[in-house]
Amino acid sequence: MVREAWDDVQRWRRDREMNEQKYKKLTRQGVVTIASSEIRVSDILLVEKDQRVPADLILLRTTESTGSCFIRTDQLDGETDWKLRNAVPATQRLMQDKEVFDISGVVHAQKPDKDIHNFVGRFTYGGGSTAQRLPLNIEHTMWTNTVVASGTAVGLVMYTGHETRSAMNTSTPQTKIGRIDMEINRLTKVLFLLTMALSFSLIALRGLNVSGAHIEFFRFVLLFSSIIPISLRVNLDLSKIFHSWSIGRDKQIDGTVVRSSTIPEELGRIVYLLSDKTGTLTQNEMVFKRLHLGTASYTSDTVDEIVSHVSATYPAGETGPVHGARSGKARKTEASRAHDAVRAIALCHNVTPVVDDADTAHMPQASNSADMESSFSANHGALAADSHVPVTYQASSPDEVALVSWTESVGLALVERSQQHIVLRAPNNQRLRFDILQVFPFSSETKRMGIIVRDCATNEITFYMKGADVVLTKMVEYNDWLDEECGNMAREGLRTLVVAKKSLSEEQYKDFEGRLKQAQLNVVDRDTEVRRVIATIETDLQLLALTGVEDKLQVDVRPTLELLRNAGIKVWMLTGDKLETARCIAVSSRLVGRDQPMHTFGEVANRADTHRELNAFRRRSGAALVIPGQALEICLLHYESEFVELACQSPAVVVCRCSPDQKASIVYLLKKHTRKPVAAIGDGGNDVSMIQAADAGIGIVGKEGKQASLASDFSITQFKNVGRLLVWHGRNSYKCSAALSHFVMHRGLIISVMQAVFSAVFLFVSIPLYEGFLLVGYNTFYTMLPVFSLVLDKDVKDETALMYPELYKVLMKGRTLNLKTFLQWVLISTYQGGILMYGGILLFDANFIHIVAITFTALILTELLMVALTIRTWHWLMVVAEIGSLLLYVISLAVFKDYFDSQYLLRGEFVWKTIVITLVSCLPLYVLKFIRTRYAPPIYKKLQE
Repeated sequence: MVREAWDDVQRWRRDREMNEQKYKKLTRQGVVTIASSEIRVSDILLVEKDQRVPADLILLRTTESTGSCFIRTDQLDGETDWKLRNAVPATQRLMQDKEVFDISGVVHAQKPDKDIHNFVGRFTYGGGSTAQRLPLNIEHTMWTNTVVASGTAVGLVMYTGHETRSAMNTSTPQTKIGRIDMEINRLTKVLFLLTMALSFSLIALRGLNVSGAHIEFFRFVLLFSSIIPISLRVNLDLSKIFHSWSIGRDKQIDGTVVRSSTIPEELGRIVYLLSDKTGTLTQNEMVFKRLHLGTASYTSDTVDEIVSHVSATYPAGETGPVHGARSGKARKTEASRAHDAVRAIALCHNVTPVVDDADTAHMPQASNSADMESSFSANHGALAADSHVPVTYQASSPDEVALVSWTESVGLALVERSQQHIVLRAPNNQRLRFDILQVFPFSSETKRMGIIVRDCATNEITFYMKGADVVLTKMVEYNDWLDEECGNMAREGLRTLVVAKKSLSEEQYKDFEGRLKQAQLNVVDRDTEVRRVIATIETDLQLLALTGVEDKLQVDVRPTLELLRNAGIKVWMLTGDKLETARCIAVSSRLVGRDQPMHTFGEVANRADTHRELNAFRRRSGAALVIPGQALEICLLHYESEFVELACQSPAVVVCRCSPDQKASIVYLLKKHTRKPVAAIGDGGNDVSMIQAADAGIGIVGKEGKQASLASDFSITQFKNVGRLLVWHGRNSYKCSAALSHFVMHRGLIISVMQAVFSAVFLFVSIPLYEGFLLVGYNTFYTMLPVFSLVLDKDVKDETALMYPELYKVLMKGRTLNLKTFLQWVLISTYQGGILMYGGILLFDANFIHIVAITFTALILTELLMVALTIRTWHWLMVVAEIGSLLLYVISLAVFKDYFDSQYLLRGEFVWKTIVITLVSCLPLYVLKFIRTRYAPPIYKKLQE
């Protein structure tokens, strides 16, 4: 109770520290400082660079001259890349922050929702006939627990407390109890019933009509109370602490920290391992691997050809591209095709180049907001043109960074990006400026992104689009190579993106722009209307290229996943990433074999759709399952049991677009329907709920901070350590805890059986056989160290356990500690207790006065021999414990003369008869063990031989 109270106090202190963090609030009178617990809806906050956002905000203004800023969302969605957020144009144009109070404005926001990827709102300002309405979407928001990465943001508080996206995606942590603790609790109930039954049986044999029978009953209950192993709790806790310490000092998984010492044995029989992707299986660093133009394919080995094509397009001294690259109607050569593809990739994205603050310190400041844009463009462009100034790319997706970085390496570098324009640098240092007319961001529903730009040199308007092949295949002109090459790249584990374009006339664009603005002002079904308008230009696209990028895997991910699979552990990957990315990582990491079929669960909207998809999945027996989070929710709503049954039969499951709350729900789902131990591993704040819900939560210290590590039961430094943690340390902890539990129960049972025989000999009178120091010493000084030394026992070496992970499958069945093994130890205890007591009575009938010394000595020797019988791998500390306990008992025979007659104990008769009793109680068990090992050895024994 004191320990739990202390934990609560520490938790309260952490909460108070978080609630008392100070933030700046903008008022009509100026800026005031308030605690985070005092923040209310409609407050206007100033959130500075590197400061965590305390509530869900609408971004009104930013000090960045572009009218946008970056935020880090690693603790929300697990992505380490920065996200671009745009300020509301009406408030960004104001000269000073305090002018927001002069605007008659209203924000209409949707009700609180869990979805962190979408938002629908509207900003209305002005009054009467001059009222203006602006649409608000996810790009105008900053959710709680994100961090401002650039500039200072001025935000309007929309949601606070439990209504924030972060809070709605966080589950309440539960106190974890190991399965071995629950199994021992059940066995303890059996032992309690055994105590009651044994006490009642002796009273019944004596006669229920005897006076004071009820008092005698309770006296027997006290005499047999050692059957209930109260000391087991202490021994088991010490065992857990020892194994936790062993995990922490293992140099082969250096840096591992055990934050919960109550469940190390849970690692020994995990059946399902739920893993995050970003930062756990992958490094979240995309690498460009392949470009296919239809007529030629380029890899990293042949990238020089692309460089030469782009360089030839922009010869030194020229003011524009040659080789027909200006006009889409000119005859297409290999160089022009390569140039068109590279330029499309360099323009179609949401990437922003960022120059380090230290490098921009010399930049002149704009005198007012009117010339901010021109000042930024001139200075940022000058810096970008200087090759010595380091420029980093930031985007919401790492594959976009990889693509833009690749275009820079082949000659077209992104040097400037704002909401209004993009500037590229050609190989001849010519600056190519493009005005941004429209941007259509990527979404999981559309699976594509697009951009409309105007070439400032030629006034040509071009619509560029990139996206998944399953979507763009229907939009591009006929070709005979796209499907085949997509399949080839997918089999290599590459994420494919199709790049296409369409030229628009001025009239076509004006008509499209008018219809789009009208659709964006809708509050009801806005997304549907906007998509309907955009779809009108997504036809007859010119196919430019197919790209393939690969996400770098963490060290030794593939062999670790292979190890886990061979151990019988089913790995499920839960990621917030897109479906295509999840599929590629599943293949490249070998979570799903290259030749193994994959079934992608289609989009479902109702019960009929769900039933159809489930039947389709059922027909593909042995296929790995890939399912989006939204489809999973609908599926569980209608067919929860059926889905879990089918999914558990699948060799691997991948859930993409999975929210933090969904991750935890999947853990609870598996625990509910399978009742098997579930482990979860992740490295970001979005994995905390999943980690806390699992039977064993494993956190990785990585790029996304320490939030997952601090919330976990076991903290590791990299994914590859999970193999040794489960297969080796989990095995030792579980098997040793089970062996220790058996012995402590055996220790209590054997002395209770001896007490029962002793009472029966004396006409069922409740007289204690051993009193005082002997009873206490038996459970502590004489047997505790030998029994506890079993925590050092190992049935196999670590090399063997890792080389043959199939050994782990035996542990999953939970047969090391169950009712069957418990009953075996009850029989052993009954046999040995009866032999010791009856043997003492038969052999020492003439010296019955010394029965206590005789039977107690035989009992101690039997217990020491039983420990030796159980040990599979001797450790020098085990030998010390055995010999030390025996010497301690010999010394006590001479010291405690009230219990022992030292002169009688020195007689040869006492020695040989005690040895005979001990051998009779132990020798048959040694014989049985030898026969079993000889003719039916366990698997680990076969490997040792």
